Amino acid sequence: MKPRLSPALHQRLILTPQLRQAIRLLQLSAAELELEVAEAMASNPLLDWAEDHVAGPADTHETRDADGAEGQPEATHEQEFVEERWDRASEPWQERIGPSSDGGDGFDAASERAASTETLHDHLYWQLHLGHFSQRDASIGVALIDAIDDDGYLRDDLDAIAESLEPDVSANSDEILQVLQRIQQFDPVGVGARELGECLRLQLHALAMDTPGRELAIRITEGPLARLPKMGLDGLCSELTCKRDDAQVAVDLLRSMDPRPGAQHGDLPAGTYVTPDCVIWRQQGLWRVALAAGATPRIAIHRGYEQMIQGVSSSDADYLRGRLQEARWLLKGLESRADTLLRVVRCLVREQSAFLEFGAQALQPLTLRSIATELGLHESTVSRAIARKYVRTPRGTIALRDFFASGIETDGGGSASSTAIQDMIRKLVEAEDPRKPMSDARLADTLKADGVPVARRTVAKYREALQIPPSHERVRIG
Repeated sequence: MKPRLSPALHQRLILTPQLRQAIRLLQLSAAELELEVAEAMASNPLLDWAEDHVAGPADTHETRDADGAEGQPEATHEQEFVEERWDRASEPWQERIGPSSDGGDGFDAASERAASTETLHDHLYWQLHLGHFSQRDASIGVALIDAIDDDGYLRDDLDAIAESLEPDVSANSDEILQVLQRIQQFDPVGVGARELGECLRLQLHALAMDTPGRELAIRITEGPLARLPKMGLDGLCSELTCKRDDAQVAVDLLRSMDPRPGAQHGDLPAGTYVTPDCVIWRQQGLWRVALAAGATPRIAIHRGYEQMIQGVSSSDADYLRGRLQEARWLLKGLESRADTLLRVVRCLVREQSAFLEFGAQALQPLTLRSIATELGLHESTVSRAIARKYVRTPRGTIALRDFFASGIETDGGGSASSTAIQDMIRKLVEAEDPRKPMSDARLADTLKADGVPVARRTVAKYREALQIPPSHERVRIG
């Protein structure tokens, strides 16, 4: 066989750098987006902060509410990005509690203030931004912080973190561990631990060297901590060959530590302390949608540097042109992100207006595919748009993923979402006789009588998801 050349035609999809950036921006949370823009501002002289244009709700899109009221025509693409922003400071009814006088619904002022409280993740992102991390280590740090739960623990293993970073960052577990060890020095002390012993050990290392019981307490966290309740103080003294008084001091020191360091940033009711990306409210019978103030950083191209391109040397001009292209890509990506997010949230409001009106029991079955089909988007685009995104509503600040639910057909020819069924189970359990709690079979029979045919094992699965114990553990006498 001889080597030869032969022409061939192939079709393949190539993701341009601009498209890759748009996809990455779409899936970022509000805190991650702020960090991303801050890094771009620090590295690109062609970017500058723009003067904010704040529009009130009167500038925003209106849609049908649960009663079927007609909304106003949609704004143009340019109007959506520039005008559809909501600033609570400009609202005359921001502190009013209860229904507004013009027929709309006001917000509970207390819950609104709670919704703006800094979360644990916001606090960690802020420290990451100030920590002089390289761009690569900052990307690893963002992935680690995102995997930290509300109690402050890192539940995912380092190999899973490495996989989540691909293909943008290739890092092994040792490199990720080095970044994690830096994050473990953040406030609150003990954050980023992978288990209780490590959490307590981080807090002990932060104490002064001469703290009574410190060294012995560290030895306990490295060995018999999990067995301490069973072995008791005498067993501890025997295993560590220490005096009883010293062991008591060390145990008391351990008890003074915080086993849930992240909870101090999350003691508010669930769903009320995150930063929302959008705002949904009702005014004069119409459901309305807007981007939350600050959800999309307001940046612009620095005109002074742009005008310098024509009057500098060729090498400097090439550098400025490259930064100018990057700046334009970032602005276009932010605009695309805001536009996609608004489209998805508007669609969710149209599909789940009953959920906003009546609560979880009115949530309709809804999938990513149905939203993607209606908007003409790919399912992965919708998935990225709702990832770690929150909206402020009259019912509190809730995650966009809470608008989606699987469902089953009811006897009446309709359908009920899994969330609605869970809410029905919760209400049945709350109303049951504590002396004779309802078994899973009885709960299933009651739901069937109400036209919702569910199997006993399905009821058991939903009950466990609600963290409701089985009937024999719910018995209360007296």
